[in-house]
Order: sequence, then C-alpha cells, then structure tokens
Amino acid sequence: MLTIKDYFMNTIKRFAGILWIILGPLAIFYLIKTAAEEIAKKPVIDTKIQWIVFVVIFIPIAIGLIIFGWHAFKGEYDHLPESSAELED
Repeated sequence: MLTIKDYFMNTIKRFAGILWIILGPLAIFYLIKTAAEEIAKKPVIDTKIQWIVFVVIFIPIAIGLIIFGWHAFKGEYDHLPESSAELED
C-alpha cells in the first residue's frame, strides 16, 4: 500500500532525477570550458596534463550522474528493498 509519505518521496526522487539529468551535461560543459580557459592562460605541458586528467576522470562520473538521474526519473528507485529477502537477480 502506497502511503502519502511514500508518494511524496517518490515524487521527490523523480524531480531529483530530472535535476541530475540536467546537471550532468552542464558540469561537463563547464569543466571543459574551464579547462580550455586555464590552458589558454598558461599553455605549459603541466597545465595541459593536469586538466586533461581532470576531464578524463570527471566525464565518466558525469555520465553516471545522467544515467542515475534517468533511472530515478523512470521510477526504478520507487521501492527500495527493506531486507535481503526482497532482492531479485
């Protein structure tokens, strides 16, 4: 049985999913923009390596954020298991 509290929490999860979907690409955009600006300010190899590492490490994290948001938006986190007996393969 779905209580008002459960309905409210599921709604919050779905809105948060939309937020994560939007924040992922925005974070990638600003990361690349900042990297380009910083490399343009000081175009030495140390700066280039540093920002390339930041971008390469952060992009998969941002993509994971987008995927997580999509699953939250679809409602896949509406019912979370309360015990290990509820887990499925």
